[in-house]
Amino acid sequence: MKKLSIFVLISVLLGLLVSCGPDSIVQVNTPVANTQSGTPVPNGQINIPGVSIQVYAPGPNPQVNKADAHARVAGILLGIWHGVISPVTLVMSFINPKVQMYEVHNDGNQYDLGFLIGVAIVFIILGALLGSSRR
Repeated sequence: MKKLSIFVLISVLLGLLVSCGPDSIVQVNTPVANTQSGTPVPNGQINIPGVSIQVYAPGPNPQVNKADAHARVAGILLGIWHGVISPVTLVMSFINPKVQMYEVHNDGNQYDLGFLIGVAIVFIILGALLGSSRR
C-alpha cells in the first residue's frame, strides 16, 4: 500500500509538472461573485472560494485521418506501441520539446483505444513487477 501511495503521489506531481510547463497556459482568476461556490459557469470555470478553475474538454484534432510527411496514418497497433513507450516519451519530452507523446496523424478512435491499451499494459507490467517483489 505504501508503494502504491508513493506511485500515485509521483504520478500526480509529474502531472502537475507537465501541466505547468513553459508552453502551458495556467490561469487563476478571481471568482465571479454572483455564482454559487463549486458550480460551473457558462464560460467553463468552476468557482471555489479564493480561486477559479478553468475546465475545458479537449477540442477536435484537425489532423485525424490525414497522412504525415511520410504518407502514414497511425492506427491501433502504433497506438498500442505509443502507449507502451509513453513513460519514456514523457521523460524525453522534458529534454527535447520536439518529442511528442501522442501522434496527431492518427485514425481517430482506434488509435486512441490502442494508446490506452498500451498505457494499461505498462501499468499491468509495473503492478506485476511490484506485486511479485513484495512476496
